[in-house]
Order: sequence, then C-alpha cells, then structure tokens
Amino acid sequence: MPTEQPSALQFPCEFPIKVIGNNSETFEIEVLTIIKQYVRNLRENAIRTKPSKNSKYLAITITINAQSQQQLDTIYQALNQCPLVQIAL
Repeated sequence: MPTEQPSALQFPCEFPIKVIGNNSETFEIEVLTIIKQYVRNLRENAIRTKPSKNSKYLAITITINAQSQQQLDTIYQALNQCPLVQIAL
C-alpha cells in the first residue's frame, strides 16, 4: 500500500487555483459554486478573470486560504469532474 507523501506546502496558506474553460455565461458561475462548497469566506478580490486573445476561453484564478492538502485535492477533484472545466491547475 503506498504511503501518503507529506505536502511541500505549509498550511494554512494562500493558494492560487487556476481554471480554464470555454468563455460562457455559466462557466464562471459554475467554478465559483464549486470553490464555495469547500472554501469559507472567499474574498471578493480573490477572483481574477482573463479571456484568451480571441475570447474563446476564460482563465479564472481564485486565491484561497487553503487549510490542508486534502482540501486542495477535494477541490481539484470536483473541478475536474465539471464538464465546463477544460483544465484546473
């Protein structure tokens, strides 16, 4: 049975999550809904968006106060299960 590797991060910490998907009306709403399920007290200024050059895609960066590696793993798993998400970094 593999042993769990300790995280290189020191928790709690500020951690940016970048999510890329098609630039649609529902993409940003869906991503924020997922993040808010796992992060309490998400600050307004913690969210940045940037459309691609031709505006086909939207990159959303959300900086959260991460409490644990398990929290981050759960968030990434939920984001990757969302059909609107192309990439979660």
